[in-house]
Amino acid sequence: MLDVVRARIAAAGGALSFADFLQLALYAPGLGYYSAGAHKIGAGGDFTTAPELSPLFGRCLARQCREVLARTGGSILEFGAGSGALAAAVLEALAADDALPERYLILEVSADLRARQQERIARLAAPLAARVAWLDRLPQRPIAGVLLANEVLDALPCERFVVRGGAARRLGVGLDAQGALRSVEFPAPIALPDGVDAGTLPEGYHGEWCPALAPWVASLAASLARGLVLACDYGEARGALYHPDRVDGTLLCHFRQRAHGDPLRHVGLQDITAWVDFTAVAEAAVDAGLEVAGFTTQAALLLALGIERDVAAAPEGPERYARAGEARQLLLPTAMGESFKAIALTRGLEGALSGFALQDLRRRL
Repeated sequence: MLDVVRARIAAAGGALSFADFLQLALYAPGLGYYSAGAHKIGAGGDFTTAPELSPLFGRCLARQCREVLARTGGSILEFGAGSGALAAAVLEALAADDALPERYLILEVSADLRARQQERIARLAAPLAARVAWLDRLPQRPIAGVLLANEVLDALPCERFVVRGGAARRLGVGLDAQGALRSVEFPAPIALPDGVDAGTLPEGYHGEWCPALAPWVASLAASLARGLVLACDYGEARGALYHPDRVDGTLLCHFRQRAHGDPLRHVGLQDITAWVDFTAVAEAAVDAGLEVAGFTTQAALLLALGIERDVAAAPEGPERYARAGEARQLLLPTAMGESFKAIALTRGLEGALSGFALQDLRRRL
């Protein structure tokens, strides 16, 4: 992997943009983190997502899907389905309510994750497994129903910047005299997202922005004829994301269940993510003809969708204790409850969304 990165740096004249480096580190065929075969998610992997933590997450999202599918019919399309845990939990919950979608589609760029998903789905009851299909690209015709993206936006390749003398300068990746990767600064000042003034940020402030986000949201909008895009991820509205106190930015690397801030280590072997600018998501959605129908914390979403009832319904004893502990991880501000947000983007969908009934943070966007 390092030889590939070094060769690209040389071909680019001595430095890559950070987004180009991330594209290689995460997605280079056969070598990038999401393209190679290392175990990534859950026990023994590098990080744990909400669906891996507990089936409670999927059961709650299933209720939001059921509500939308009752109005639109159609299918569910999940992006980056991880180990398949979310798909399995959603399908089982919808089957219990006799509310299965026409199809459950999964778009997955990682060959080894697709294999894990297929193995997980194969363990479902045959009528459920038969509804699942994998896609290599977005559907040619827009679909009705629900598009799910859990911890997908944070994995889009981002750019980095540093503030010097009141101006923002792009950061990239180059080589030192010994051929090791190093961070480099491009000399020309750059413009930051609307509403972010580098002159108000302290000297040496680091941050990120994601140029791939708007095209990605636009591609989702083009794939949705009618229904809901539900995206859950860690992030903030722009004003909080680029707060002057957040001097080190939000970039985070995950390697063997440990988090650190050095993206130039373990290249191709670690996950590299940055918090999502949900204001940018909302702007891109509106530009693409979608409505921003809700924005809330993960805790508020899951509470509105009945997570407490699910815990109470578990059999008394070890299982209920386990579910209560999982719920705390999903809900507590010190865990996932506040740092993770959910945004609802809709087209042609009448009526309110139950998952966003407890808290409306759209004014922050």
